[in-house]
Amino acid sequence: MVTPVNVIQILGLNTLDISLARIDFAPYGLNPPHTHPHATVVIVVLEGTLYVGFVTSNTDNRLFTKVLYPRDIFVFPQGLIHFQFNNGKTNAVALAALSSQNSGTITVANAVFGSNPMISDDVLAKAFQVDKKVVDHLQAQFWYPNN
Repeated sequence: MVTPVNVIQILGLNTLDISLARIDFAPYGLNPPHTHPHATVVIVVLEGTLYVGFVTSNTDNRLFTKVLYPRDIFVFPQGLIHFQFNNGKTNAVALAALSSQNSGTITVANAVFGSNPMISDDVLAKAFQVDKKVVDHLQAQFWYPNN
C-alpha cells in the first residue's frame, strides 16, 4: 500500500519540488515496475527487507539491484523503470522522497496491457515476441473493468 504525501494532499508543497510516500509491504508484496517521469526517488527502509532495482535506458538495459535492510538507502533516477519487492516473511515499510511535488507514476504493466483503447495484440505480440493468446490473457488481467 502506497500512502502519498504530495501537492494533492498538502497544497503547501506547491512549487517546493518535493513529495513523500510511505510504502507498506505485506510479506512477498511488490511495488511493480513503474516510473516517475518527473522525479528522482530516494528510498529508505524503515522495517523489514526489500529487494529493489532499476533498469537503465535502452542504450544497455542494465539492471541495478540491491537488498535493503532497515536504514539502508537507494536512489532511483528520474524516469527509469524501477521496483521494490519484500523478499521477507514479515511486513516491510519504506519511506520514499521524490524530487517533485507531483512526480507522476506510470505502472508499466497497467500502461501496456491496460491502455484504453487497448494496444493492438499484433503490436504487443510482436514487441514481446509472444503468441497473441498470451497478449490476450495479459490484457484480460489489466484491462478495464478489471483494473
